[in-house]
Amino acid sequence: MPQPHAPTALLPATEDGIIRAAALLRQGGLVAMPTETVYGLAGDARCPQAVADIFAAKGRPAHNPLIVHVSGPEMAREIAQVDPRAEQVMRAFWPGALTLVLPLRAGHGLAPAVTAVLDSVALRMPAHPVAQRLLAAFGGPVAAPSANPSGRISPTTAAHVMAGLGGRIAAVLDGGACPVGVESTILGLTGARATLLREGGISKDALAAHLGQMPAPPGDGRITAPGQLASHYAPGAAVRLNAMRPRTGEVWIGFGPDCKGAEFNLSATGDLAEAAARLFATLHSADALGRPIAVAPVPDDGLGAAINDRLRRAAAPRGAT
Repeated sequence: MPQPHAPTALLPATEDGIIRAAALLRQGGLVAMPTETVYGLAGDARCPQAVADIFAAKGRPAHNPLIVHVSGPEMAREIAQVDPRAEQVMRAFWPGALTLVLPLRAGHGLAPAVTAVLDSVALRMPAHPVAQRLLAAFGGPVAAPSANPSGRISPTTAAHVMAGLGGRIAAVLDGGACPVGVESTILGLTGARATLLREGGISKDALAAHLGQMPAPPGDGRITAPGQLASHYAPGAAVRLNAMRPRTGEVWIGFGPDCKGAEFNLSATGDLAEAAARLFATLHSADALGRPIAVAPVPDDGLGAAINDRLRRAAAPRGAT
């Protein structure tokens, strides 16, 4: 593990780069890796020091559990209790932008801090080929929250990671821009009914088609999975939502063809997939201008639900939990 503030290596997504990244993980180092959603800050999920270093590098609250990335369902079964519902949605959506919260299996081998000492664990099999190659080369589970300072805008490029965590981690594996652009959907399968714990790249309607019923909404507000803090994904500037036009001094982020004059537009054609892919990069660019940010309304259908979830958390009072 490099000393704090040591230079962070920028590794190409070549065979040599992946071999070097896997070696750093085996040594207990932290490596930012691309996934189809956002860049994740990967560390050996079985190594208590590596996991502690993830929390320290991000400044992440200890009560906020981490997503564990696995190479496939077989590795998931070694860590968690996988019931028929989980098997069904894994077949349908893995690899992909779906995280499952499942009961831990005895002898799982994970560092306790990964799960924030809960009796469940969040698991995902990423679809990004670079992430898959890194997991195969490493040969074990990696804890990988978003590779950014805790609570700030998620990174969708290697440059975003370097700007936020450069000097705090061993390396960034550069796989280009993330194609989905918002984090995974999180589905809780620890109770009798499936629970939608976070909106993301897989819609609740798509999940319902495979579960046979619509997932229940989150429960009592307790933190039971990653990505549930009220204030999250936030730029340094204040964010105002559902802005039909900007106020004096605001940076206006539009959506759709009716936002003439907007300095940025998530999708001029109103394409929600394009808007999701551009969301965090646009927030990074708008925040760099150093002015308050106003965002036009985004429909709440499909991927729009995930976009609006991230925008609400970005606009929430800072420090809210």
